[in-house]
Amino acid sequence: MSEQRSKKDDYQKVLAAYGQAIREFHKGDFEKATELLETFIAKYPMEREIVDRARTYLSVAQKRPKKESVPLRNFEDYFRYGVVKVNQGDFDGALKLLEKALDFKEKDGQVYYLMADAYCLMSQPEMGLDYLKKAIQKDKSFSILAQNEPDFETLWEDKRFKLLTRLV
Repeated sequence: MSEQRSKKDDYQKVLAAYGQAIREFHKGDFEKATELLETFIAKYPMEREIVDRARTYLSVAQKRPKKESVPLRNFEDYFRYGVVKVNQGDFDGALKLLEKALDFKEKDGQVYYLMADAYCLMSQPEMGLDYLKKAIQKDKSFSILAQNEPDFETLWEDKRFKLLTRLV
């Protein structure tokens, strides 16, 4: 029975290693996926069925272009790429891009609104409220948007949020 449990534990480790590589693949980090898949194949050659699948993913990952370099030239480029980064869950990357967008249009409320959104998604409600306040100061319509934005749901009961959006 102990030997059976040991085999099960070993197989769980195999699946966990494979799963980690595939998660990176699906996130689009093909460099990391390639590294993890190569390590997986070398470490678990006896797991033929899974190794065959890993080789298929490895082949695809190796054919993918390296991380894209997008030429960012103006406000729209930085802002739109910031939106993409938020949607990908790369909040730190998004915030850096949005800071650059502010260099072009410091008075644009949509940048502050998106920054507030990113901070809320990062579980930093204080920063989220600060940037939401800036967005609403630039354009009052953001108070209505914020009231219905699911990303701000954690703030909906906060008194400061209610004051900002005039929900009191």
